[in-house]
Amino acid sequence: MNSNRSALVGLVALVLVATLAVAVARHTDASALRDRSAPVATERDLAVEADSAPPVVPDGWLNTPGIAPDDLVGKVVLYEFWTFGCSNCRAVLPHVKAWAERYGPEGLVVVSIHTPEFDHEADPEAVADFVRDEAISFPVALDPDRSVWRAFGNHYWPAFYLHDGQGRRRLTHVGEGSYDQTEDAIRALLGVGPDVPRAEVR
Repeated sequence: MNSNRSALVGLVALVLVATLAVAVARHTDASALRDRSAPVATERDLAVEADSAPPVVPDGWLNTPGIAPDDLVGKVVLYEFWTFGCSNCRAVLPHVKAWAERYGPEGLVVVSIHTPEFDHEADPEAVADFVRDEAISFPVALDPDRSVWRAFGNHYWPAFYLHDGQGRRRLTHVGEGSYDQTEDAIRALLGVGPDVPRAEVR
C-alpha cells in the first residue's frame, strides 16, 4: 500500500515538473540562451546594447587634430579605454594595433581613450612618449579628468565598446582575452567575408 502511494506521488511530481519545464520553454526567448562565447557569424548574432555612443570630448588628441561625431557617421567604431601604466592594457595593445591595421581600410575606426589611473599617467607628454615608442598610429583621446570615462559609464582598464555604422553599441568587453570573439564582431559589422584574412598580431 505504502509503495503504491509512493509511486503515485513520484509520478505526480514528475508530471508537474515536466509541465513546468514546457511552460518555461514556451516563454523563454531563444536568443537569450545564446552562448556569448560562440563565434559571431553575422551582424544578427550581436545584440543592440545601446542606441548610441556619447560624443568623445577630451582635453586633447594625439595622432589627429580631433574627431567630431559627424566624422564617425556610417563607421564601425571601436572605443578603447586604457592607461599606459596598466599591464593588462599593454597586453591587449598588439591586438588593437592589428585590428586597426587590418580593418582600417575596411572602415573600422579605433578611438583610443587614455584615462589615467595615477597622477603621473595624466602627463600628456608621457602619454605622447608611450604612443610614439609603441608606434600607435590611431587616434588617442586624452581624458585626464575622466569626463569621457564618465560619459560612457566606464569602470575598467582596459574596456572595449564596439559600435556599428548606425552608432549602436553591439559589443562590450572588459579586460584581456576574447580576442577572436571581438575580431569576429568587428568583421561581422564590417560585412567582411569568411575568406578574407584575419588580423596578424605581432
